[in-house]
Amino acid sequence: MDTQAKIFVAGHNGLVGSAIIRTLQARGYTNLVTRSSKELDLRQQAAVENFFATERPDYVFLAAAKVGGIQANNIYRGEFLYDNLMIEANVIHSAYLHQVQKLLFLGSSCIYPKLCPQPMSEEALLTGFLEPTNEPYAIAKIAGLKLCENYQRQYGVNFISAMPTNLYGINDNFDLANSHVLPALMRKFHEAKVTGAPTVTVWGTGEPLREFLYVNDLADALFFLMENYDRPEFINVGTGEEISIKELALTMQAVVGFEGELVFDASKPDGTPRKLMDVSRLKDLGWQAKTDLKTGIEKTYAWYLTHLDMLRR
Repeated sequence: MDTQAKIFVAGHNGLVGSAIIRTLQARGYTNLVTRSSKELDLRQQAAVENFFATERPDYVFLAAAKVGGIQANNIYRGEFLYDNLMIEANVIHSAYLHQVQKLLFLGSSCIYPKLCPQPMSEEALLTGFLEPTNEPYAIAKIAGLKLCENYQRQYGVNFISAMPTNLYGINDNFDLANSHVLPALMRKFHEAKVTGAPTVTVWGTGEPLREFLYVNDLADALFFLMENYDRPEFINVGTGEEISIKELALTMQAVVGFEGELVFDASKPDGTPRKLMDVSRLKDLGWQAKTDLKTGIEKTYAWYLTHLDMLRR
């Protein structure tokens, strides 16, 4: 991508989108186009068509989505399916109509079957039942990657898809009701430390295994793929390393400095028992993550502490 190219980052206020903006700016890209959800509702086809006709971006990073943790996925099932289907269909189709040079769609590792062989390779897609709690979101993401794949096959456009593992980092969502496990744990431990609480309760048994990728590393990988990957098949993005929720909680406890005890609430859902990405395809292309989990948590907690007033609003 030429540094003067016009690049639309959809979802620039979110965890991933803001990291993409930081990465592009650090590399000298200045012609960046953004719209908040209030300025442009990506669920509205006419509004999206008008935006593309007016702005005519050269490249698109499609990071806009309705996202949340286990509880949000399970409660807002219709919204998660409808909103994400509309967002991706409108942006991808308008990018095709207005001859965008390249588009990168962001999916999620939840697209894989609940009992998928580990580590999860790209070939495992659609080989089994999805995790019930996030099935609507997963179906929407599968539809998005299939749109990119089949638009490339039918129309010859350069639309690619990347499937990141569990993400965390700067500008994450720390809402206890709707956030993912890592930022939720960070907030729980911090508030317990501040209030002097004797315990912190962690959802589930602590036994599930998860993989976590620092969002700055993801943004670096996406830039790499935009420069080096052109195939219609989607590609996994992760670290290739996993940790139990219990070990994650202990690591978070140490970083935050909470001195109380952990309590695991087995009445709450564990979700998928294990989720590890096979990232061999991406490694073979020449990219791998740089930030280890503890370092990433430390960087995220430092950011969290400096943004507490904003996060409380």
